[in-house]
Amino acid sequence: MELWQQALLASLPIVLTGILLVGFRIPAKYVMPGMLVLTTLLAGGVWQVEWTRVAASVIQGVFGTLSILWIIFGAILLLNTLRRSGAILAIRSSFTEISPDRRVQIIVIAWLFGSFIEGASGFGTPAAIAAPLLVALGFPALCAVMIGMMIQSTPVSFGAVGTPIEIGVTTGLKTEAMVEDLVANGSTWDAFLQSTTAHVAVIHAVVGTFIPLLMVVMMTRFFGPGRSWREGLSIAPFAVFAGLAFTVPYALAGIFLGHEFPTLIGALLGLVIVRSAAKRGFLMPKDRWEFETISKWPREWLGTLTVDVSSESNDRSMSAWLAWLPYVLLAVILLLTRLSELGIGAVLKNLSFGWQDILGTGLSASIAPLYLPGGILLVVVILAFILHRMQLKALISAFQESSRVLLSTGFVLIFTVPLVRILINSGVNLQGYSSMPVAVSEWVAQTVGSVFPLFSPAVGALGAFIAGSNTVSNMMLSQFQYSTATNLGLSGVIMVALQAVGAAAGNMIAVHNVVAASATVGLLGREGYILRKTIVPTMYYVIFAGILGLIVSF
Repeated sequence: MELWQQALLASLPIVLTGILLVGFRIPAKYVMPGMLVLTTLLAGGVWQVEWTRVAASVIQGVFGTLSILWIIFGAILLLNTLRRSGAILAIRSSFTEISPDRRVQIIVIAWLFGSFIEGASGFGTPAAIAAPLLVALGFPALCAVMIGMMIQSTPVSFGAVGTPIEIGVTTGLKTEAMVEDLVANGSTWDAFLQSTTAHVAVIHAVVGTFIPLLMVVMMTRFFGPGRSWREGLSIAPFAVFAGLAFTVPYALAGIFLGHEFPTLIGALLGLVIVRSAAKRGFLMPKDRWEFETISKWPREWLGTLTVDVSSESNDRSMSAWLAWLPYVLLAVILLLTRLSELGIGAVLKNLSFGWQDILGTGLSASIAPLYLPGGILLVVVILAFILHRMQLKALISAFQESSRVLLSTGFVLIFTVPLVRILINSGVNLQGYSSMPVAVSEWVAQTVGSVFPLFSPAVGALGAFIAGSNTVSNMMLSQFQYSTATNLGLSGVIMVALQAVGAAAGNMIAVHNVVAASATVGLLGREGYILRKTIVPTMYYVIFAGILGLIVSF
């Protein structure tokens, strides 16, 4: 079969998913079962992947689904616990003290606090935490999910303390032959990885500086009383300032410190700078922006997560620092468990269960419940229960309410994640074809030739759209990007950097990330609407990054 035919067939599940979800707005619970069947038939019938390997991929996907559900449950439980303790009321008041303007709150909560959570944990955790927090503060659920997905852009390449670079690029690219080639050319693997990190940081810093502004204008355009872009643009000076407050230290950390800390350092310094600037009114607009009253919101904006927290919390007033303390503890514990030097994460990973060599295929899957953010969220829930002196019945109610979300969420993800694993694992087949995502990427490279750097971020984004992970996209496509650069006489460093940047942007349109974020606010069935919105910042990101890559390459 010719490469273009492979690419055409391999893209069918991806294209049809987009058409049905985005074009026809069919809920994912109806689309994804059919796409799983189609992907299975293509893998087994056309690629001739052994059926035991297909089945093993499905089992691997089920383990992945359980991991995601565990994170979702922990995020919802923490939110519901803080609602019932009275903390959310105090948090809402603390943001009002900074600024009652919803545009400012988006920048502080999503762009900066969400980025810090991404830097500490990654893997979709920021959206799972930020989206329900935004809803509890009075944002429409649909808006909260859209913004939650947009968090997963600039911070992601260095999320989870640099995992997409440390694990994704290294696992996907480093071989003995490549290292020998680097040494022969007067370099080393460490030098290559650091140069790639620096390029990723700089490209992200240039493109990502405008993401806070894009968050704001999309919120005012699609969820504002006047449905106006202009209402968002009026805060442009402050939004760009907030972007720079994150991206400047982020870029410097990437250049001088390596891949572990750019997101963490950028978010921490950004929070201090932006919060202080907002309280002093620096670059703040004269107008104040607010949503319409809830009674005027379209019903499709609302999820099942309750917005009115005043009737469910206790009567005790709570200080802002005590209310925020669980989230601070969450960030600190996530960070401590992700620093390999401390060894805490390694201990937590020891408690795991899974299946090695599934059905004799060499594939494996496991879950480490204490190491996953879900386990850490549960620990923070217990700490919040103690620190906020809650009654046991309030915690039980929060637990019961959070548990009800999982059934509908699990139904969608039980089809989506196995589909992803089949696509990724299809590279081992009797036909000798590349895996389905790589076949599409190879066709793109063959078609566009020397201008491939323009399309390189889009290839990375495609990998993340399929896998729902920057790390997995880098594992899957870094070797392809590097080989393409070599064949075209271009810089392998730049091409791998563009892969990492595009893969970060692709998280904004990853289907199972959208499903997971929607589940935290009880908003399933609106995945297509969200994707229609998040495709805008994704296209902005991959086009801008591609243009930068083309300029640098030539």
